[in-house]
Amino acid sequence: MEENNLIWQNFIGLLKNRISTVSINSWFKYCKIYKIEDSVEDNKAIKIITIMTSSLFIKEALIKRYLETIEELMESILGKSCNIEFVLEEEIINSKNDESEKAATASRDELETKIDFPVENTPTYQQPIENNLIDKYSFENFVVGESNRLAHTAALSVAEQPGKLYNPFFIHGKSGLGKTHLMHAIGNYIKSTSGKRVLYVTSEKFINDFRLMNMNKGSNYVQFFKDKYRGIDVLMIDDIQCLEKAEKTQQEFFHTFNSLYDMNKQIIISSDRSPDDLKLLEERLRTRFSWGLTVNIYPPDIDLKKRIVKNKMLGHAVASLVEENVIEYIAANSENDVRHIEGAVTRLYAYAAMMGPHRIDLEFANEALRDYLKNSVYMDSNIAKIQKAVADYYKITVEDLKSKKRTSNINYPRQVAIYLCRTYTDESFPKIGLEFGNRDHSTIMYACDKIKEDLENNLQLKEAVKEIKNNIG
Repeated sequence: MEENNLIWQNFIGLLKNRISTVSINSWFKYCKIYKIEDSVEDNKAIKIITIMTSSLFIKEALIKRYLETIEELMESILGKSCNIEFVLEEEIINSKNDESEKAATASRDELETKIDFPVENTPTYQQPIENNLIDKYSFENFVVGESNRLAHTAALSVAEQPGKLYNPFFIHGKSGLGKTHLMHAIGNYIKSTSGKRVLYVTSEKFINDFRLMNMNKGSNYVQFFKDKYRGIDVLMIDDIQCLEKAEKTQQEFFHTFNSLYDMNKQIIISSDRSPDDLKLLEERLRTRFSWGLTVNIYPPDIDLKKRIVKNKMLGHAVASLVEENVIEYIAANSENDVRHIEGAVTRLYAYAAMMGPHRIDLEFANEALRDYLKNSVYMDSNIAKIQKAVADYYKITVEDLKSKKRTSNINYPRQVAIYLCRTYTDESFPKIGLEFGNRDHSTIMYACDKIKEDLENNLQLKEAVKEIKNNIG
C-alpha cells in the first residue's frame, strides 16, 4: 500500500507538467491506486493498475479525457506497459473480495439456499478481518444542524462509551442524510481512542457471508464467520432493511445480536425506516432494536444545506472564486440529500476546470448545473401561480414577466410578482431570480424593497396586491 502511494505521488508530480493544478484538484485529488497486478498480454508482461475514484462522474471523466495520459505516465514510472482500470470507492466498501461480488448478484432465494461442499474442497480462511472504515468520515467534518443534532450528539456519546450508554444504537432516515457518515465517525473515533475491535458491514455483506458459511459447512469458515461477527467489540450494520426478505439470515443475525448484547458489546444499526416500520423483520428483532436508543435524521433545512455546500467546497483550489449567492442557489435547488449536494459541487468545479472563469457567479453556476438541477430549478408551482395571477391582473403574459423588457407596464408588475414570490413562498433570491429570466440577486432584492416601500403609501397598489392574492387562493 505504501508503494502504491509513492507511485501515485510520482504520477501526480509528472501530471503537473501536463495539466493545470485546478484540473488536478478537480479530477485527481480524491483518487488513489487501489491495486497493481502483474499480467500477460500477447506474450508480453504488463501491469494492470486499478485506480479508485470517489464518484461515477469523475470515473467517466477520467476515462474520456485522461486515460491515455494516465497510461503513458504510469508506463514511464513502472517501465512496463500498463492497462488502467477504475473502481468506485463504494464498490470496494460493499465488496471486499470476488466471492462477495458474485454473491451480491445472486437472487434473494439463492442467498438463502444451503449448499454443502466436501470438506476437502473448501478453502482455508485465516486472513485478518478488516474493519471496513472510511477514514475521511469523522465527527469533525459532519455538518450539524437542527435536523441531525440529536443523532450527532447521541453518536458521539456512543463513541465515547461504547456498550455502556445506548445499546443498541439505531439510526434511521432517508438515504443521503448522513447515517453512514455517522456510523464511520463512531468507528473511527473508537479505533483512534481505544484498542477495541470495530467492524462495519452492510446488510448485503452480512447476507453474503452467511451464504458462504452455509456453502462451506464443515470447514473452518464457520469459525471464521463467528469470529468475525461475534469476536468483536463494536458491530455496525448498515441498511438493516435489506434483511427483510432474508428470513434465515435474520435468524443468524438474531443469534449474533444476542451474543454481542450479552457481552455488553456495542451494536449500531442504520435503516431507511424506524424499527416499527420494518414489518417484514421478525418481531423479536424489532423488539431488540428498541432496547437502546432510536434517533431519526431529518432532511436538512436551507441553512444547513448552505453549510453543507460550504463544507464540500473546503480545500478546492477555486473555492475562493465562488460568490455567496451561488452557495445559496445550490442549497436552494439541491435535493435533501448530501450526495446530491456533493454532486452539484463536483460538477460546478469540473465545469470551472474546463472553462477557467475569473469568478463563479450565479450565471456561471446556472450554466454549469443546468442539467443536474433542472428537475428542481425551473418550475415551482407556487411561483408559477403567482406569476400567472400577476400577469392576468395586469393583462400581460408570464413570458413578459420573464423577459428582458423594461417598459413600465411590464417592469412594475414584474417587481410586484417578485415581491409576492419572496413574501409568500420559502424560495431564495437566486431561485426567484432564475424564474424571472435569470435575474441576479441584487435585482430581486431591489424589487422586493421597492414594492415593500410603495405599499406603505400606495393604496392602489395595496388593493392590487390584495386582489392578486385572492386570485392565487
